[in-house]
Amino acid sequence: MPFTSEYSEVCGQCLKKAPPFSKTINYGLYEGALAEAINLLKFHGLKRFAKPLGQALSNLSPADVQGIIPVPLSIKRLRERGFNQSLLIARVISKKKRIPLFMDVLMKTNETPPQTGLSAHERLSNLKNVFKVNGNVKGLRLLLVDDVMTTGATVTECSKQLMKAGAKEVIVLTLARSSMM
Repeated sequence: MPFTSEYSEVCGQCLKKAPPFSKTINYGLYEGALAEAINLLKFHGLKRFAKPLGQALSNLSPADVQGIIPVPLSIKRLRERGFNQSLLIARVISKKKRIPLFMDVLMKTNETPPQTGLSAHERLSNLKNVFKVNGNVKGLRLLLVDDVMTTGATVTECSKQLMKAGAKEVIVLTLARSSMM
C-alpha cells in the first residue's frame, strides 16, 4: 500500500504476509491525468501513450535488474485488445535502460473473468494457477512491469511463479497504484 511516511520501508499489508516480490515501485496513484492516460492507452488503443508512460517508469527502474517481464494477457484478451499495454511500456523501459526484455517467459494460460469489481480474496482466487513460466529465469533479478496495481493479486501470482522457477528476486514496477474502496 502507499506509505503515509517517507520513512516507511514496508507497508502494513506486507508486514502481515510477506509477498513473493521484494519491492513494489509505483509511479503514482491511479487518479487524474495518470488514470486518464492509462485508460486511453489500455481501453481506447492510443498506443502512443506507451512511450511517455514507459519513459516515466524507466526513471524509477532499478539499474541492477537482469531482465524485464511484462505481466501477460491471455490469448483471448490479447486478440480482443490487439496489444498488451504492459508489454508496450516494458519495451520502452528495456530500450532506455538497455535491460533484456523477456516477453514470452511468463504466460497466462487460462482465460479469467476481469478483475474489476472483485474483492481482494476473489481476485486472488481468480488468478490461482493461471500463470506459467516458459523459460529460464534461474538466479535472475527481474523487473515485473504492469500498468495498474489494485490489490496486488496479479503481481503476486506472477511473482510466485517466477520465484518457483528459480528467479533470485522479483521487483514490481507499475504506473499506478489504485485503492479498493
